[in-house]
Amino acid sequence: MAQGTAPKTDYSDSNTKAHVLSLPLENSQADREPHSYERWLIAKLMRMAGSPAIRFQLWNGEVIEPEQGPARFTLHLKDHKALYSLVANPNLAFGDLYSAGRLEIDGDLPDLMESLYRSVHAARQKWPKWLDALWKNHNPRATGISEAKENIHHHYDLGNEFYQLWLDNAEMQYTCAYYEHPGNTLEQAQLAKLEHVCRKLRLKPGMTVVEAGCGWGGLARYMARNYGVKVHSYNISREQLAYAQAESERQGLDGLITYVEDDYRNITGQYDAFVSVGMLEHVGKENYRALSELIKRSLKPNGIALLHSIGRNRPMLMNAWIEKRIFPGAYPPSIGEFMEICEHSDFSVLDVENLRLHYAQTLSHWTERFEANAERVTEMYDEHFTRAWRLYLAGSIAAFRAGSLQLFQVVFTHGDNNQLPQSRQDLYAFLATPEGS
Repeated sequence: MAQGTAPKTDYSDSNTKAHVLSLPLENSQADREPHSYERWLIAKLMRMAGSPAIRFQLWNGEVIEPEQGPARFTLHLKDHKALYSLVANPNLAFGDLYSAGRLEIDGDLPDLMESLYRSVHAARQKWPKWLDALWKNHNPRATGISEAKENIHHHYDLGNEFYQLWLDNAEMQYTCAYYEHPGNTLEQAQLAKLEHVCRKLRLKPGMTVVEAGCGWGGLARYMARNYGVKVHSYNISREQLAYAQAESERQGLDGLITYVEDDYRNITGQYDAFVSVGMLEHVGKENYRALSELIKRSLKPNGIALLHSIGRNRPMLMNAWIEKRIFPGAYPPSIGEFMEICEHSDFSVLDVENLRLHYAQTLSHWTERFEANAERVTEMYDEHFTRAWRLYLAGSIAAFRAGSLQLFQVVFTHGDNNQLPQSRQDLYAFLATPEGS
């Protein structure tokens, strides 16, 4: 197994190196009583958030109860400047303050985030325009070829050892699993996801497949190992490719798989299948037409394409903190924006499946493993990093539970392709994967 070296992370606030903004703890001035207008700010903030069941404990120990009903959660503000940051831009400040330890939480973190998402979603319809503009999430960073490489480096090149601590042990899948049964393990569900994708692509021995954004190479290995296809997999993460290549050689699959360290925009040739799992979120909607044209020229006349991506029910920017600190350049498309990719090149859409709740369960499994290894993560990086990723995972669970994020698998082909199955019955012929998981 290829092991990456996890370097100590530079937490300076720059677009090229920062993973988390390490905010110093301000002088808490615990002996200073809160001003009356600071109590008013908290009450106003909670009303704008839809009056969720949250109490505040201030820096001097004073407790402010929610206006409606008993509190389910408590937010501890460690200093008065944390309050002003939260009021000025909660979309960015909540994550920064929690990561820095200036905001502490009593209560289940995913449940708190889900409660906030639901409450804010209902309340924001009544916000004045100036508040909507003040708290608006910013546009994602550019995703051109050079920018995309830096964006991917920011998140995926943290070191393979870090991801091995909490991803599945089967194929290192950092995308939504597929739970055929509620009691499936993470490993079983990830292998079932790979099988589900292969079936949708109708793979047969001898076919050729091109993969845009291969992660640690698990899908390519699964396709080659279980379906006897030849795969060209493109990725710009050097850490991931090192792992993928080593695993391919270890499993004796290097004759069937070619891992290419290059941007997906440089894909050449024609293939029986085009697949991308978890990359579309990083493409940027300004590049959707070019992606559509790339898929069109890459697919043979009877070829099938599958795109698997986090998405939305309607267009919406990524949360400011996630985009700035965790996933630079990220933009999950709405289902309408997703369909623009198909419409532009006159593709016929064959299948759309939403695996939203599967992703919530996947993230819960990841979180359990992350927490079991939290001390090791802190040793590798620091406490700010651990807290940031804890919040990122919890917030993601909440977003899928609350429906603010979706997970779409879309299958399509050339508009004039008539070599198609009559039904989808073969997708569900049996539940177990060929590997018996």
